Amino acid sequence: QVQLVESGGGLAPAGGSLRLSCAASGDTFNTYAMGWFRQAPGKEREFVAAINYSGRTNYYGHFAQGRFTTWRDDSKNTVYLHVNSLKPEDTATYYCAADRWGEGSSDPSDYEYWGQGTQVTVSS
Repeated sequence: QVQLVESGGGLAPAGGSLRLSCAASGDTFNTYAMGWFRQAPGKEREFVAAINYSGRTNYYGHFAQGRFTTWRDDSKNTVYLHVNSLKPEDTATYYCAADRWGEGSSDPSDYEYWGQGTQVTVSS
């Protein structure tokens, strides 16, 4: 079993940047693909980015191309999501998720474990 704890959210100005972290514990981190999803009020959960268990391959949602970057540090059991050029529409709760032996899926149902989320609010 894996426990996931996100951090790094908060209030940021449009045009700024933010780095989210997701710390994992409880199982062998480098056997899990890690995904990032977000959900804004009244909207469905949306795929942001994923990185496969080996760390060799990243995937990004269509809106995330060019502004979002994800990477993992297996020595720290942590995955990161960096966002540049923040927009008000990036305002959402951001979740990380873990998928054992995954290659990085955009489908939330492929992920077995989820964090509690961290709120990101972008002011215009």
